[in-house]
Amino acid sequence: MLIAFVLLYLAVTVGIGLWAARRVHNAKDYVIAGRSLPFAMTTATVFATWFGAETVLSVSATFSRDGLNGIVADPFGASFCLVFVALFFARAFYRMDLLTIGDFYRKRYSKPVEIVTSVAITASYLGWTSAQLTALGLVFSVLSGGAIDLTTGIMIGTAIVLGYTIWGGMWSVAMTDMFQSVVILAGLCAIAWLVSDMAGGTGKVVAAAFEAGRFEFWPKGGAKDWLWFAAAWMTLAVGSIPQQDVFQRVTSAKNEKTAVRATLSGAAIYFCFAFVPMFIAYSALVIDPSMAQLFKADDEREIQRILPDLILERTPLWAQVVFFGALLSAILSTASGALIAPTSLATENIVRPFFRNMSDRQFLLLLRVVLVTFSLAALLFALNSKSTMYQMVQNAYKVTLVSCLVPLAAGIYWRRANTAGATLSVALGLGAWIAAEFVAPEATVPPQLVGLAASLFGMVMGTYAARVPAPRARHG
Repeated sequence: MLIAFVLLYLAVTVGIGLWAARRVHNAKDYVIAGRSLPFAMTTATVFATWFGAETVLSVSATFSRDGLNGIVADPFGASFCLVFVALFFARAFYRMDLLTIGDFYRKRYSKPVEIVTSVAITASYLGWTSAQLTALGLVFSVLSGGAIDLTTGIMIGTAIVLGYTIWGGMWSVAMTDMFQSVVILAGLCAIAWLVSDMAGGTGKVVAAAFEAGRFEFWPKGGAKDWLWFAAAWMTLAVGSIPQQDVFQRVTSAKNEKTAVRATLSGAAIYFCFAFVPMFIAYSALVIDPSMAQLFKADDEREIQRILPDLILERTPLWAQVVFFGALLSAILSTASGALIAPTSLATENIVRPFFRNMSDRQFLLLLRVVLVTFSLAALLFALNSKSTMYQMVQNAYKVTLVSCLVPLAAGIYWRRANTAGATLSVALGLGAWIAAEFVAPEATVPPQLVGLAASLFGMVMGTYAARVPAPRARHG
């Protein structure tokens, strides 16, 4: 019966996505929904940017094991990212009338900078998208009682998301996000109410978490602990600003004011609601303390089974239907955006320059070809990764933190920033970060902070070096 409800829900979701495809008439419709989304729909898409598999399954489990100190990147860093985008970047993005964030680097700097940054941003999506596909595989495996293994589940999940995203693009993402956000908010609140009652009340759960030290947020150690704490927060808070999915959802709004307000609204809803899965997960430990054994598993991904196991083993059918409907909503809404974003960027800024005089219809076809190609790459990444979804997400944004953030911020707020500075910033940032990861990955200063400092140094040095006038030739 549960599987039948899940299949019905998936059919409705795919149906909405395909229905939304009727609005796609050109590339602008496909990539940024014709820049016409109202406040409510933009808020839903911004909320869905982050509220995915890692929030429900991985962040909640990490909180249950490590407390607030272990989740500084998400939801704290992720929420601040949306606030920063709304306050400092949304207006600039909107006024430049860009199709992708890669277009910014071309207009502000040069074609080579555009290509290098676009490659870096696209590559960073492999981890982010793979986390969503892994979650879908986990859900199908759990629902089938193990009849569908994780590998097969990931492949099925990829096919479903690809099936409706390939036709409707950003319109399908927006329409399904609206529907799925309602299911997420209503579904998880209902589950929280039920599980709270099973655990003996909200007060008992909160008190148990407090006694176990789960509300301790700030590091207690020395300089290394504080630097790693700051690095974890910065990786998502600022490292995810130069990302196509954030850019795409913000600039799909119907006007500049809507873009700013909806982004702030989405950030607030996400931050508040991210704590609901954490409450449910810790309630699971209060209800069944033996679940803490999952924290000792050799495969870290096992801790992500806390919520699915609790729901399947201890709740009635209606709760199972509601939970897995909400969970699938969270995953699908994020996964579809995680596919269309790198596809848009790679097609517009990496592949399209090789094809001159391309018509809009041909560009739409190319977008869909690249979408399938990237989906297959993300599928392979998901099948071969052993990291938790939370770890995948953090690792993804280190790339853009060290290579794309400084040129983006400098390009908007520093008039002197030039192509030489941007080029050196990207090169030194990536080079220093990669070297630090290989030479001293556990050093006092985290590798991503080393890369960020090098990127900033490269921007300043490259900009001023390019402005130094050449010495005049001396005449006999």
